[in-house]
Amino acid sequence: MNFIFGGILLIHALIHLMGFAKAFQLANINQLTQSISKPIGMLWFFTALLFVLSAVLFFMKKEWWFVVALVALIISQILIILLWKDAKYGTIPNIIILIVSISAFGNYQFQSMVEKESKQILQHSPIDNLPIISDNDIKHLPEMVRKWLQTSGVVGNEKIITVRLKQKGEMRTKPESKWMPFTATQHFNVENPAFIWTTKVNAMPIINMTGRDKLYAGEGDMLIKLASIFPVVNEGKNTKINQGAMVRYLAEMCWFPSAVLNDYIVWKPVDSSSAKATLTINDQSVSGVFTFSKEGDLVSFEAERYYSGKDNSKLEKWFVKMDGYKVFNGVKIPNKSSVTWLLKEGDFNWLNLEITELEYNIFTTY
Repeated sequence: MNFIFGGILLIHALIHLMGFAKAFQLANINQLTQSISKPIGMLWFFTALLFVLSAVLFFMKKEWWFVVALVALIISQILIILLWKDAKYGTIPNIIILIVSISAFGNYQFQSMVEKESKQILQHSPIDNLPIISDNDIKHLPEMVRKWLQTSGVVGNEKIITVRLKQKGEMRTKPESKWMPFTATQHFNVENPAFIWTTKVNAMPIINMTGRDKLYAGEGDMLIKLASIFPVVNEGKNTKINQGAMVRYLAEMCWFPSAVLNDYIVWKPVDSSSAKATLTINDQSVSGVFTFSKEGDLVSFEAERYYSGKDNSKLEKWFVKMDGYKVFNGVKIPNKSSVTWLLKEGDFNWLNLEITELEYNIFTTY
């Protein structure tokens, strides 16, 4: 779709050269029956250059390409109005360019917000003389949790303070709805539990959805926009969203296992293969059960989580199954997982994801 839109910009630019050629009598342009003065002809030429420049910037993935496109579009539409009889159909590509440009502007604002929030959660993180985790550091934990940390390679490695990662996968909003591919980036503060998750979902052939899920100071915030402009979900700072964000953080500690050593986590054995973890932030607590294999790998996580953040939402079982493992930075993590709501009317597998990149103790954003 990017190539199609870039092609529209370039073809629209070439069409504007017809006005220039007509004004300077460089070619016989039968499509333009009205006369065009040379000054107006130069405006047609200038507009063509702006559209070409906007196409180049678009293909180079410069975030501000839409600024040039909007300037070109405004001049173009004025010229079309002046030659409405011959040029009125040029309004159609201008409308397409306007819609995509507005979406790009919305995305620019959205990404600027996310960048600011990501820097906020990473600030004040210690960066010097990070401790190396030893067997003595994990001796107070339940046996199966100790084995997990040893198997994953946490022991002997630096304590994890920050995390940044990239994901890809598929999601759906209802059991009967189609799967939608997505990509995402995420930043974690592990010392003061917080995260920012940003995603782009291919919901429609041309228009994407952008989303941001957030936990900061114990408060959750979820924002999803269609075309980066129209809010589809905007829920935050209520107890149900807060609880959901905290449960998510608890589950996703599997990607940075040394987090389980922090004082905000309390462990209690359930049986020989599982343990219950309780996360507490600002006097608010959530719990979930981690289950491990005999080899010490984490195989699943289960917790009660509010099914949406609406007033009438209820606690439902939320289940994460680990489907694959990979070593990043010397630590073995479950890099593939599937997430399912265990509802009374039937299981609803709504998310499948894969970690494609992961870095620890990097104090800058993507």
